[in-house]
Amino acid sequence: NWLAGFTTAEGSFMVRVMDRPNSRTQVLLRFKLTQHFRDEQLMRSLVYYLDCGKIYVSVGSIDFIVTKFSDITNKLVPFFGKYPIQGIKLLNYLDFLKVWQLMKNDLHLTSEGVKLIRNTKAGMNLGRK
Repeated sequence: NWLAGFTTAEGSFMVRVMDRPNSRTQVLLRFKLTQHFRDEQLMRSLVYYLDCGKIYVSVGSIDFIVTKFSDITNKLVPFFGKYPIQGIKLLNYLDFLKVWQLMKNDLHLTSEGVKLIRNTKAGMNLGRK
C-alpha cells in the first residue's frame, strides 16, 4: 500500500498524442514518480521492486518512469488494481486506464479512437474541472 500512497502524493499519469507527418498518430502512456535527488536509492529500488521502468537523473531530482506498454499492462495495471490510488489522482489514473484500454484494443490506430484519446487527455491533470 505504501507505493499506492506514494503515487497518490507524488505520481503522475500522462498521455501523449503525437501527430506524425506521413504516418499514423502515435499515442504514448507514461507513469512518473519524482523525488529529490537525496532519495535516489529509494527511486532505484522501484525498478527492482516493480521489475520495470527506468531512472532519469536531473539537477536536484530523480524520476522513475515507465513507458513500455507491456510493463504498464503486466506490472502497473495489476499493481494499482490490487493497491488502489486515492483522491483526485485516482481520476487521472482512471482516465489513463481508459486510454490504455483503447490502446490494448488497437483503437488508437483509428481516427475515432484517437479522437476519444484526445478528449480523455484534455480532461486529465490540469485539464480536470
